[in-house]
Amino acid sequence: MGHPRETASLRSQLDPILPRHRDLYYGGEWRAPRGGHRDTLCPATGETLGPAAEASAADVAAAVGSAHRAFKDWRRVKPLERAAMLKRLAESLRANVGDLAMLDAANCGNPIQKAQRDALVAASQIDFYAGLVTEMKGETIPMGEGVVNLSVREPYGVCARIVAYNHPIQFTAGKIAAPLAAGNTIIMKPPYQAPLSAFRLMEIVDGILPPGVLNIVTGGRECGEALVTHPLVPRVSLVGSVPTGRAIMKAGADRLKHVTLELGGKNACIIYPDAEIDKAIAGAVNGMNFPWCGQSCGSTSRLFIHESVYDKVLAGVLDATRHFKPGIPTDMKTTMGAIVSLAQFDKVMGYIEIGKSEGARLACGGKRPEDPLLSNGWFVEPTVFTEVEQTMRIANEEIFGPVLSVIRWRDEEAMFEQVNAVEYGLTCSIWTTGLANAHRAASRVEAGYIWVNHSSQHFPGASFGGYKQSGIGREEGADELLSYTQVKNINITL
Repeated sequence: MGHPRETASLRSQLDPILPRHRDLYYGGEWRAPRGGHRDTLCPATGETLGPAAEASAADVAAAVGSAHRAFKDWRRVKPLERAAMLKRLAESLRANVGDLAMLDAANCGNPIQKAQRDALVAASQIDFYAGLVTEMKGETIPMGEGVVNLSVREPYGVCARIVAYNHPIQFTAGKIAAPLAAGNTIIMKPPYQAPLSAFRLMEIVDGILPPGVLNIVTGGRECGEALVTHPLVPRVSLVGSVPTGRAIMKAGADRLKHVTLELGGKNACIIYPDAEIDKAIAGAVNGMNFPWCGQSCGSTSRLFIHESVYDKVLAGVLDATRHFKPGIPTDMKTTMGAIVSLAQFDKVMGYIEIGKSEGARLACGGKRPEDPLLSNGWFVEPTVFTEVEQTMRIANEEIFGPVLSVIRWRDEEAMFEQVNAVEYGLTCSIWTTGLANAHRAASRVEAGYIWVNHSSQHFPGASFGGYKQSGIGREEGADELLSYTQVKNINITL
């Protein structure tokens, strides 16, 4: 490596908290993978962080069998008893926030100060669904004297959840909550690029749940395909890209799997001339999620500014964007981390070149940082393009990187057409002090999650999900819990 002192320091910093188990976890035990192991990396330095299990189809089959056997007893555990176990999981997460955040910072590149919040969000999600276990209610339907008709909600069985790399511990831990609360057993597939916090999670919570109820399998394409196609897995969900979502839909179609997908976005931030400018500037920059290098499906990567306030807003956005400086993710002072992998780094840099070739003006960023301490990692400066047209690829395709496209607008109707011109429809941020503007824009935008005079934040209990190619189903609210149940109608003649 080019900087042995920094490399050695990082390794020594991580050594006390690195997971000691790197195998598969199912049936309440760590199991050596038949698929072997492969190295997992630190995107900030390019160095190896040690082995990670690579599950084969045979490994997945063994894990599914274990979860299927455990389901027979788990479904009979009383809801409040399941809730009590989930709350113990949340307590364990909170007690180990520092270690889990450090592992994510090292393994996926997110700044540690943000990664700490991810672990706390996961704990809150587990508590939220633990508190909803008594809300999985059915209905009674009047049938006349001598007949009772009622419906009940029952779990599916073994559920598979495949999650993305941009929030490893938040997704891996938080997404177990709804299926388990509903009485399902679960197999989690953590992100291929950043599995370390998942291994550590299972070391932390080992023994809280009955064997086979919570299982972790790590691996690549073979692992994912085996999970999605296994006949004993009736319910599958994904947090990931649109191409992966389409592949899962196709793979699950033969057995009519119940599928939910939380996919990508090419989201708009709309600034009206009557907006509170300083707040709108801060919201536009916040919506880009620069600390995560823009690696967020909800990032508002298209900024529509009305021409009357264009120059002032743009100047403020550029000034605020320069606050984010890439740095080593495990440093608490770092405001912006690293791109998760070399492949994703190359993709982002490729889109920056596409933007230039299409005629957009590079207003800031667009290259590797000059700091020699970062030369071995996959870092990209926060990047802003102006003079962007909606017909350009950088305004239509999800880059999943720190690249903001700025578009000037004059006519509201034409602006709505451009906002809705993309195949995605996940989020939108609208900035205005006019109530009529807010309602009109919120109704016209084709997206599933709208902020007015706000951006980026998710709210407990508010269901998150997208329109069009941004997904199927809703998560983070009561809808997610109910989606892990199936309705049975019971008609009783007395």
